[in-house]
Amino acid sequence: MVENMTTPLLSDSEAPADALPVCLTSPTVAILGSGDFSRSLALRLVASGVRVVVGSRCVNRIPSGLFPDAVELRNQEGAVSQAVCLVFMAVFPEHYCSLLGLQSALAGKVLVDVSNGAEMNIHGPSNAERLAELFPDSLVVKGFNTVSTWELQTGAHDGSRQVMICSNSTEGKKKVVQLARQMGFHPVDMGGLSAAREIEVAPLHLFPSWSGPVVVTFLLFLFFYGYGFLRGILLPFLAQGGHNAFYRLALDLVNESLPAVALVTLALVYFPGLFAAWLQLWRGTKYQRFPSWLDNWLQRRKQLGLLSFLCAALHGVYSLCLPLRRITLHRLVNTAYRQVKAGTEEPWDELGVWRSDLYLSCGVLGLGVLSLLAITSLPTVGNTLNWREFTFVQSGLGYIALTLSITHTLFFGWDFAFHIEAYPFYMPPSYLLAVVVPCIVLVCRCFLLLPCIFTRLTRIRRGCESKRNCPVLQHHHVVANGIP
Repeated sequence: MVENMTTPLLSDSEAPADALPVCLTSPTVAILGSGDFSRSLALRLVASGVRVVVGSRCVNRIPSGLFPDAVELRNQEGAVSQAVCLVFMAVFPEHYCSLLGLQSALAGKVLVDVSNGAEMNIHGPSNAERLAELFPDSLVVKGFNTVSTWELQTGAHDGSRQVMICSNSTEGKKKVVQLARQMGFHPVDMGGLSAAREIEVAPLHLFPSWSGPVVVTFLLFLFFYGYGFLRGILLPFLAQGGHNAFYRLALDLVNESLPAVALVTLALVYFPGLFAAWLQLWRGTKYQRFPSWLDNWLQRRKQLGLLSFLCAALHGVYSLCLPLRRITLHRLVNTAYRQVKAGTEEPWDELGVWRSDLYLSCGVLGLGVLSLLAITSLPTVGNTLNWREFTFVQSGLGYIALTLSITHTLFFGWDFAFHIEAYPFYMPPSYLLAVVVPCIVLVCRCFLLLPCIFTRLTRIRRGCESKRNCPVLQHHHVVANGIP
């Protein structure tokens, strides 16, 4: 077992940089195809000190200056004959059959398939597997399809450096791995050629980890927006017969819904962690798997947090736009007219001033802390933090942001929740509904901080288990006491 753990995943990962195969020390690599990917690949190979020859069906059709001067342009037969051991197949899969006349010339050489899947189908044969069937005497390797033309041109330290590689040929895979390292990429061995199905559809995924959080955020927005429309616009219009407040749909109602969505979404970031903690306390062990839905929820916390920050930032921008509205000027004029008519010279609302200053201050502080959480979630920033620093920012400051957001909402509501006027049609205000889940999260977090609970949870997370969850320990205890 120790020998297996010390064996690298890639057989040549410990080889020094100067221990390249003979075919790569003075290499000639052929690229079949003259499209955008072929040009970007040729640029990167030339910059890495590799001699490149490009094969095209019609060399005369390639514009002058499209490829670097160091790249030799030939027909497909000439390019294959110049290649020492590596040939990149930079053509669409439907054109593989047109290369069958090169079977003998490609025999024994490594064919690198860089194509992507045309649709999300991982059940049929992959492009690389079909290529291996067409050229049985060649060594087919799947790779470089997840690297874009931009990443090929921007250099070794920009863009994604991972290159997923798979093949049934250890020799072919080794040569492609060495070339990928020479180009400044980090090759990842995905196993046999059957893994090409998943690799080919990987670039076709559209934000796979964002679909759930985006749907949840959108549904929350629809709920609060629809609830506000029903409570504040539609029902008053139907009940009072001429009270038209539909102008609030464009800005007021959106600005009321966004903070509620931001608050609930931020609470959903920390709710699964609390649920997992209580589940570990109930089970008495950390070695049992969480349910799949909880595991997926835990993996989507970063996306939920960023969406919460987006809603909070939009709420701040919308709030800054409120004084610019024509209705605001209309209300100010009416208020001033009423004060003059009533003979009020210097109106002063002490409670109103305190309320506005407190909820604005808490809102600004909460948005500032939430901005810090969003920044540290970026890989370029998070990778510079150690685990304790990252935990402090994402967990400690996260709960501070949640507390400030709840306080901002409560100060905004002030004592209106205790007035009967706040419940038209027996419907509570939106902000009261929005603070329910966050308050539950804070209460559960406070319970977990109690010494009796916190100590037990810490012991469980450090590997301690109850006897009912660890029968091996019970068996060892029985044997140690001499009981058969």
